[in-house]
Amino acid sequence: MTKILSFVILIVFFYGCSGQKSTQEDPVDSFVEMELDSIQAVNDISIDARAWADSIMDIMTVEEMVGQLIMPAVYADASTYEMKLIRKYATDCHIGGVVLLKGNTRAVKAIADTLRKLLPAPPFIAIDAEWGLAMRLAGTPEFPRNGKISDSADETALFDYGYEVARECRELGINMVLGPVLDVLPDGKRRSGIGSRSFGRDAHRAANLGVAYAKGIESGGVLSVAKHFPGHGSADADSHKRLPSVAKTREELDVTDLLPFKEYIGNGLTAIMMGHLYVPALDEEEVPVTVSEKILKTLVRDEMGFQGLIVTDAMNMAGAGGNTAADAIMAGADIVLAPANTEDEVMTLADAVRSGRFSTAQLRDRVGRVLFYKYMTARENSGRGDIGNTVEAERIIKLLR
Repeated sequence: MTKILSFVILIVFFYGCSGQKSTQEDPVDSFVEMELDSIQAVNDISIDARAWADSIMDIMTVEEMVGQLIMPAVYADASTYEMKLIRKYATDCHIGGVVLLKGNTRAVKAIADTLRKLLPAPPFIAIDAEWGLAMRLAGTPEFPRNGKISDSADETALFDYGYEVARECRELGINMVLGPVLDVLPDGKRRSGIGSRSFGRDAHRAANLGVAYAKGIESGGVLSVAKHFPGHGSADADSHKRLPSVAKTREELDVTDLLPFKEYIGNGLTAIMMGHLYVPALDEEEVPVTVSEKILKTLVRDEMGFQGLIVTDAMNMAGAGGNTAADAIMAGADIVLAPANTEDEVMTLADAVRSGRFSTAQLRDRVGRVLFYKYMTARENSGRGDIGNTVEAERIIKLLR
């Protein structure tokens, strides 16, 4: 939507401010025609995507629709046990996809192929790739952690980095990267649990590099998921262990932690991961951001104007405080990652729909958004499987170091 809006603004500028149109061939005319063609192409595929999403939902059961919103974590392991579990998730829970934990590339292909055959809609195959696929998968290029990236690395280098990671992902059937990390570290010498996962203490640098990386990912046909909203850098604890709090005022958040997310949204990028954080400046009720309707709907959707996917951090983390997938979805999330018990969570949310506590219209809103982005990212893989230390990967690693 941001891209389309930019095209419209440019057209209005060139035609609305020029007084009269030149009778001679004008480069502006060619530019406008090109942009109009681009708008039409984007509009056409958007219409097709929404129509496809509606047609799929029309033949889905409530459980199948609910399943689209749930993505359990699985090991990238093709063992009999793991593949049996994955098949169970697909056939019994109708999951929307999986989040890959540690493993190997051969298993990723097997998991992706299996889910495509068993699910009613194409799956999201997501992975943390904060320093490339090597964060989770053996035998893949290891890029520097964000905090170790050279001060001389620019946005072009980060775009290329993201594009290369996307290419590697597509070779394996991965279509969602849980990154970039947009958390800003606190000022001074205060330590942060995010550490070298962050681009550092400069919010503008974090925004510029993080958004460039995300643009590279998405230009490569893979979804990016910016994290951890509204910013984990200044949190007073590790959300894997308990619910941390962020003590900043709204004014402080606006110029630091929220700034990179505003840039990400302003550039029309796809998805944001909500952190398990208590941020009293945004919601006085002591609940994680992941289940705060005041933050997910009022702040992210209404105030910040984000229209993409709202994704939770792993709900099996201690910071989730025992809240459920249903709590997160009903608060405004579109996708729940790594619930504590996938089967129970699907049934709980389905029961909420049937009882009227969560309307069918709300469910279709969430599922429609998920299916829309699945359609928009459909792309054939080359099948070459060349994801080792390629010439391009080596070039980018040198740029970043």
